[in-house]
Amino acid sequence: MTARMDKRFAALKAEGRPALVTYFMGGDPDYETSLGIMKALPEAGADVIELGMPFSDPMADGPAIQLAGQRALKAGQTLKKTLQLATDFRKVDADTPIVMMGYYNPIYIYGVEKFLDDAIAAGIDGLIVVDLPPEMDDELCIPAIRKGINFIRLATPTTDDKRLPTVLKNTSGFVYYVSMNGITGSALPDPSLVSGAVERIKEHTELPVCVGFGVKTAEHAKLIGASADGVVVGTAIVNQIATSLTKDGKATADTIQAVATLVRGLSTGTRSARLVAAE
Repeated sequence: MTARMDKRFAALKAEGRPALVTYFMGGDPDYETSLGIMKALPEAGADVIELGMPFSDPMADGPAIQLAGQRALKAGQTLKKTLQLATDFRKVDADTPIVMMGYYNPIYIYGVEKFLDDAIAAGIDGLIVVDLPPEMDDELCIPAIRKGINFIRLATPTTDDKRLPTVLKNTSGFVYYVSMNGITGSALPDPSLVSGAVERIKEHTELPVCVGFGVKTAEHAKLIGASADGVVVGTAIVNQIATSLTKDGKATADTIQAVATLVRGLSTGTRSARLVAAE
């Protein structure tokens, strides 16, 4: 499993451009539309997919992603169905790395070993579990690594040099640098500060560093991608889905296309990022 992620980042490094990492909430606004969105992402330029696991108490998420989770849960999305999304996606795409992102509670209830086995069967490459600190690595991180699934950690502006080695100890795949403190979907940080932070993290690890929080446009992606190995976009995609829906939160004929159009634009930004850095 880890091979797919490593292969993708190695290919992008050879191309000389950062990855576009796209997040969406599994099952938002319904299963079929969600699967359509997932299938449309690589075609539109996404290099890595973050598949959100809906949860009823998402404390680290901003309003947009919270609402997406509520819509998904209301439509009957479960962790089993989120794994099924990946299984169905793999029927048409064997190469794009998939990272499941969410909270530990649904995995714990599902059963850690069963979840990891089902995740491997579904073609999952990595996990981001935002409420499991390194001190709890025995819960899920170590078992995931043993089975060949990347465990991806978040680093933030407050993760100092003393804390970083602990955060990075069992991290694989890539490091997700959350470029500001606060909830998802906040304003874009200063790109020069991001550049310094990426350099600092790279002093401690060989892993690619992907930067997220606040990226909404091709221009943002271009600025962040000048120094990062990847640009993570989540809230902008989730908002794009939300604005395409009917008043009662149902998908329209435009929903999948609206996401694809946004991602194509973001992809243009990431693909031109290093051209700026080289000038």
